[in-house]
Amino acid sequence: MTTPARPRRTAGAILLEFLGSMNLAITLLVAVAFSSVIGTILKQNEPYQNYILEFGPFWFEVYKSLGLYDVYSAAWFLVIMTFLITSTSVCVYRNGPRMLRDMRAYREDTAERSLRAFHNKAEWSFAHTPDVLREVVMRHLLSYGYRLRVKQHDDHTVVAAMKGAANRLGYLGTHIGVVVVCVGALLDGNLPLKFAELTGKVRVETRQLPSTEVPAISRLSADTASFRGLVTIPEGATVNYVGLKLRDGILLQELPFQVKVADFRIEQYDNGQPKSFESDLVIYDGEGQVPQKQTISVNHPWFYKGYAIYIVSFSDGGSKLKLQAWPLAGAAPVQTLQGEVGKSLKLAGASGPRTIEFGDFRLYNVKPAPAGSGKQFQDIGPNFTFKLRDESGVALEYENYMQPQEHEGRWYLVSGVRDNPDAEFTYLRIPVDTAGGIGRFMRFRAALLDAQKVRMAVQKTVQEPMTAGLAPDPRMQQALTALLEKLLAQFNAGGFETVTEFVQQSLPQEQRAETARLYVEFLHQTLRELYDGAAAGEGGSITQADHSRFFDDAVNALGVLRDYGSPWFLQLADFQHIEAAVLQVTHAPGKSIVYTGFGLLIMGVFIMFYLPQRRVWALLRQEGGMTRVVFAGSTNRDSLGFAKDFAELHTGLEARLRAL
Repeated sequence: MTTPARPRRTAGAILLEFLGSMNLAITLLVAVAFSSVIGTILKQNEPYQNYILEFGPFWFEVYKSLGLYDVYSAAWFLVIMTFLITSTSVCVYRNGPRMLRDMRAYREDTAERSLRAFHNKAEWSFAHTPDVLREVVMRHLLSYGYRLRVKQHDDHTVVAAMKGAANRLGYLGTHIGVVVVCVGALLDGNLPLKFAELTGKVRVETRQLPSTEVPAISRLSADTASFRGLVTIPEGATVNYVGLKLRDGILLQELPFQVKVADFRIEQYDNGQPKSFESDLVIYDGEGQVPQKQTISVNHPWFYKGYAIYIVSFSDGGSKLKLQAWPLAGAAPVQTLQGEVGKSLKLAGASGPRTIEFGDFRLYNVKPAPAGSGKQFQDIGPNFTFKLRDESGVALEYENYMQPQEHEGRWYLVSGVRDNPDAEFTYLRIPVDTAGGIGRFMRFRAALLDAQKVRMAVQKTVQEPMTAGLAPDPRMQQALTALLEKLLAQFNAGGFETVTEFVQQSLPQEQRAETARLYVEFLHQTLRELYDGAAAGEGGSITQADHSRFFDDAVNALGVLRDYGSPWFLQLADFQHIEAAVLQVTHAPGKSIVYTGFGLLIMGVFIMFYLPQRRVWALLRQEGGMTRVVFAGSTNRDSLGFAKDFAELHTGLEARLRAL
C-alpha cells in the first residue's frame, strides 16, 4: 500500500506563512525598538561638523553610511517598518477569520472523553431526569454571566457556556493597532521625501543661502503631506516658509499662509535666565481673508487648519548697531559704522581690508554682583559679538561690551577675543577716562604711533636731569636717542614682552639685569612723556594719583594689543534692538491615525490581559435510572485564577443540584 503524496505547497503559500510568522514579527519589533534606542541616545539631524568633532572622521563616515544621524528616515528603517506592517497585516489576515469564528463557536460537540481530560472537571450522578438537571445548570451558569448554547445529541445533552469571547478582539485590536500606528508614522515621516530624493526631484541645499536664493530643487511645495520645520522671524517681519534640517543641509518648506511676528516679549529671572516668553502672531491666509491674530507662548501653541505653530526659542532679529571704529594700528581717524546682526561689512585697514561679520547682540548680560552690594546678580549691560576675517579667510571672534565694567576698583571697556569657538575668551581692558570714554587712551595710542611726537618725547627724556652731574656728551645722547626709539618700536610691536626679548638678544647675560632696568626706566619715562601730552588737553581736575593709575592701566592694555589681533577697537555707541521668535511649524495629518492606532493597541492589550476567554461544559447522560453529569471548563490564560473560579462555580452547582 502506497502512502499518498503530500500536495506541494505553492511559493505564495510559503511566502504568506513566512510573512505571517510570529518569529518574523518579534524580530521586526526588536529591530524597531533597537533603532529607537539609537535614535534616542544619538542626537538626530545635528550639523555634520558636530558629529565629526565628537566621533572623528573615520567613525563619522561609518555612522553616516549606516544612516545613524537620521535613523527614522534611513532606508533600512523604512524597510523594517514596511515589513512590520506587512507581517502584522498578514497575521491578521491569516488568523482574524478563525478568531472571529472562534468567538461565535460554543463547541457543543465536545466529546465526553475530552471533558474528562480537562484539568478543571467534576462529575456527579443524580436521580433526576436530564431535563430537570439541565434547567438548574443553565440558571447557575447564567447567574455567573455565561452565555449558553444547548445541543441535544442522540444519547446525551450538552450545555456549552462561554464568556470573555471579546478576548479574541483584543488580539485583533493589538495587531491592527500596530499596523495603524506604523502607517500613521510612515505618513508623518519622510517616506515621500525619501522617494523624492532617490528620484532626483529634491536635493538638500548645503550652502548658507538667504531664503530668496534657495533653488527650486531644494524647495517643497505647500501641499507637502507632513513636515516639522523651524523659522526665525524678527519682530515686524512676515514669512511663508520654514526650514527642514536634513543631514548636512536644509530644505525650504513653503507654507500655504504667511506668518507675521507682531510683537515679542520676554520675562527673565534675576540671574538673567529666561523665565517665559511669548509672541503675538498674525496669519494672512489668502486674498480677502481677515488676518487671524493670536498670542502663543511655551507649551501653548496655535493650531490653525491642521498646522501647529509653537514658539520654541528666541534670538536676535537683526539689531541695528552704531559703532565707533577706533584705530589701533596706524594713524587714521575714528570711523562711524552702521552694522546689523547677521550681516557683514568690509573695512579698509593699515594691514589690508577686513570683513566684519556681526554674530549676535544681547541686551542683558547678568553676572554675580560684588560682595557687599546687597544684590545677588547685576546686569553689566549690552554686548555684541562679531568675527573679524582677513583676506586669507582666517577669523578671530570678539565680544565687546557697551558699558564700562569695574575690575579691582577701576573701570574699563572690555573686549574679549578667541581664535576658535571651543576656546575661552581672553579680555582686553581699556581704562576709561573722566568722561567715561576711551578718548584719552586712544590719544595716548595715537601719540605712540606718531613719529614726530615720539621723537619729541625721546629728546625730552634724553635731556632730563637723570644725567645731572655728567658733562653733556652728544654721542651718548645720540646713542640713547636711537636706543629709546628702538625700544618704543619694540613696545609698539608687542609690549614689554617684545622689549624683554630684544634685551635678551642684544645684551650679554652678565649685563642684562642692570642694563635692562635702565632700559625700562628710560622707556617708562618716555611713555609717560607721551601720556602727559595726550592728557594735557583734557581739562578738569585730575589728581596725579589718578593719572598714575590710568597710565599704568593704559600701558598694560597697550602691552597686549599684539594678541588682540584687530586693527580697530569697535565701540558700541548706540543700537536698535530687534528681537526674533523661533517658531516650529508642524503639519501631521497622520497624527489622528497614530492616536487611533494607539487607542486600538491599548484597548487590545487591556482586553487580552483582563478579559480572558472562559468556557465550561455540562454533559448530561441518562444511564439506568440515574443521570450522570460531567462538568468541565478551560481558559486561554490565567489558569490559576480560573481554577479558583471553577472551584467556586462547580461547588455552587453541586449544592444546587443536591438541593433538588
